[in-house]
Amino acid sequence: MTNVIDALLNRSSEPRLQAPAPDPETLDKAFACAARAPDHALLRPWRYLVIEGGGLERLGELFVSSCSDAATEQEVEKLRRAPQRAPMVIVGIACHQSHPKVPELEQTMSAAVGMGYLLMALQSAGYGGMWRTGAMAHNESVARGLGLQDNELITGFLYVGSVASEKPAVPRPDKDSYVSRWPV
Repeated sequence: MTNVIDALLNRSSEPRLQAPAPDPETLDKAFACAARAPDHALLRPWRYLVIEGGGLERLGELFVSSCSDAATEQEVEKLRRAPQRAPMVIVGIACHQSHPKVPELEQTMSAAVGMGYLLMALQSAGYGGMWRTGAMAHNESVARGLGLQDNELITGFLYVGSVASEKPAVPRPDKDSYVSRWPV
């Protein structure tokens, strides 16, 4: 097997992360990998925000400010602490551009593939990561608070750091349960 195949077969979501986060050189290489995502018409429909240090607290406060008045105190605290689950959070952003042959959905998929490549590159460099979406990724107040424009949307929050503790391997489905041939 190749190094790429081995990395893909060993990829896992790592919820328990701690310092250190990736250094600038590692991040630069990982972002270069993300920029290799398939990109119809070379629109480069993505960008990223790197958040660490005090920015993680500010992100938690942004999450809190965007929750409904019906949220319980426990829900509010969970949102406030969410970004503290890792020493770094990378926000993936799809940047839609008007193009006669490349619909917004294709541009979003390109940005999402870039997030996947970013995660794989960081894992290959020895870091762990967890790609999270959920309510905050789809919240208009969070998007505005992060400075997104009307043509942009969040593809996810990539929590990144050093793996704090190993978790059991997740069983993977048998190929025959999700692959078939057509025509039959």
